[in-house]
Amino acid sequence: MAEPSPTPPLGSWLRASDQRAAALLLAVGLAVIGVDYAWRGGTRGQLIEIERAEPLPTQYWIDINTASVPDWLLLPEVGESLARRIVEDREVNGPFRDHHDLRRVRGIGPKTLERITPYLRPMPRIDATADRRQ
Repeated sequence: MAEPSPTPPLGSWLRASDQRAAALLLAVGLAVIGVDYAWRGGTRGQLIEIERAEPLPTQYWIDINTASVPDWLLLPEVGESLARRIVEDREVNGPFRDHHDLRRVRGIGPKTLERITPYLRPMPRIDATADRRQ
């Protein structure tokens, strides 16, 4: 009966000289990475500067007389309860005549109105749309 062949030792698929060469290449590569890291300011806690594209300006406007609750939620200072109150007020009391009409909604004060006004679609002037019968 033939004896089973012994299991080859781990790493025996590389000769000892090949293992030394691979270890040397690995050590040199790690040293180069370490020097590059230090050169770019990594040891001083500085961030590596990344080129970034200029941010594109966005224009998001809503029509206060047609905006739904999810539309209102995209605006600063407007949470879910305030968005629901705005839509409910519009349904109960009719459309808003201008942006300042939003003040009739509980929770919208001068500061909140000022913050959301840039996101509100311009409305026609009231006197320009009024029926002028003579």
